[in-house]
Amino acid sequence: MPLGIRIFLVYFLFVGLAGWFVLSTVMDEIRPGVRQSTEETLVDTANLLAEILRDEVKAGQLQQSRLPELLRAYGQRKPHAQIWGVEKTQVNHRIYVTDAKGIVLLDSTGTAVGQDYSRWNDVLRTLRGEYGARSTKEDLSDPDSSVMYVAAPIMDGARIIGVVSVAKPNRTLQPYIERSEQRLAWLGGGLIVLGLLIGALLSWWLSAALRTLTRYAQAVSAGQRAELPSVRGGELAQLAEAIEHMRTELEGKAYVERYVHTLTHELKSPLAAIRGAAELLEREMPAAQRQRFVANIDQESARMQQLIERLLHLAQVEQRQGLEEHVAVPLGVLVDALLHAQMARIEAAHIKIENHIASGLSACGEAFLLRQAVANLLDNALDFTPYGGLIRFSAERLDGHIELRVFNQAESIPDYALARLSERFYSLPRPGSGRKSTGLGLNFVEEVMQLHGGALHIINVEGGVEACVCLPLFVAR
Repeated sequence: MPLGIRIFLVYFLFVGLAGWFVLSTVMDEIRPGVRQSTEETLVDTANLLAEILRDEVKAGQLQQSRLPELLRAYGQRKPHAQIWGVEKTQVNHRIYVTDAKGIVLLDSTGTAVGQDYSRWNDVLRTLRGEYGARSTKEDLSDPDSSVMYVAAPIMDGARIIGVVSVAKPNRTLQPYIERSEQRLAWLGGGLIVLGLLIGALLSWWLSAALRTLTRYAQAVSAGQRAELPSVRGGELAQLAEAIEHMRTELEGKAYVERYVHTLTHELKSPLAAIRGAAELLEREMPAAQRQRFVANIDQESARMQQLIERLLHLAQVEQRQGLEEHVAVPLGVLVDALLHAQMARIEAAHIKIENHIASGLSACGEAFLLRQAVANLLDNALDFTPYGGLIRFSAERLDGHIELRVFNQAESIPDYALARLSERFYSLPRPGSGRKSTGLGLNFVEEVMQLHGGALHIINVEGGVEACVCLPLFVAR
């Protein structure tokens, strides 16, 4: 299972459980919280009525007062109040008054006058001097039919002369409870979903950063040229730098070891030739034969020097991860300079040169590397062009880049060799001498093109061979 999914699942489990626990706990507290708030209001109301009714109860004139009429009028009121989105269309308080023995003197509903309420907890406890309250179901089969009663003593000095009770059905509180639960459920659910989205984004970011570092490590292990990815985040950035440092250390060791083996292998043949010629020169021989062996030593020494120089150039290019400069390199001027440097060789072979590169066409890159790459292409073309043949340079702008083509008259390259021409140390015999080169020139060109974001292609065309390189176009700012 991918690491990002595992991180998200752990986060989902933690946020889901925490959210469910908090949400369920708060939901469970809504109902008792609303009832506690209502009970506190009933206490205030009962005590206020106790003070209002004290004189009438003390004088025994409660029934003769206007209070029964006022309570009936109160029960018929239609408030039409909008309370937090819930419409209240009727009053719900029931008020009754008992004497010191618990006999009902006044009832707002008019149903309990004269009855003995002394055993109900609200009246019983209040008459004892305690806090009197009770909750009683009007219908035993209906759990939502309970009514909350809160009582307050009617005092004559220190003596309790009666009790006033205020009642409120719990079902009248249900709309407010349901509305609060619904709002809380939506808000809680939204917060949980938002938390999960944040967790998903965090998991995606972490896994994306790790995938980027993984691809970089895989590219490096495959020997590909790869730039260190830009990763944000303290630990991830440190990990990227550690991987880059490890790559540099390991690549340097492996690179040196590989090139030591390569150089050793490639130098065996010329060293053997030089040693054999030196041993023969110790003997007596004709001057012409001696001169031939001396020339052979000189030729093999030059071959060794060329091999070492090209290996050093190739090693420098292969270890680089990017260009040191991005400047305008006029291709026409560059090719003219290289042709002038090779003019003696060109004239000796009577080779015709055509340079069709426009004067204002410039590539963007590192001038030294581009010069070395084009010089290798020219050397390769000169090696294979027959006496009196043609070499033609051309270039054109295509979709933000430049295609530079080097054509030379020559025999077609065999199909089996086309795919291997840029392979290190692979070389075809030269038409004139039959000897092979170091096989590093085209490999160097390919490495330079990759550094510039381009490519090298060599194909057979009518009348010869064409090498094509793709380079970025320089755009003046």
